[in-house]
Amino acid sequence: MSVSAHLTELKKKHEVLGLEVEEAQRSPGIDDLHIAQLKKQKLKLKEEIERLSA
Repeated sequence: MSVSAHLTELKKKHEVLGLEVEEAQRSPGIDDLHIAQLKKQKLKLKEEIERLSA
């Protein structure tokens, strides 16, 4: 897999996680720990995207 294809895939996953975080924050039944885990995954993806883009 080329670097650009990998970056594209990571960006898609980052966007999906962002939507999941927004959805979870609007749902009163979702616990804060789950939201924090989603945010942590999203941050790791962002860091990986930035590392590969440099």
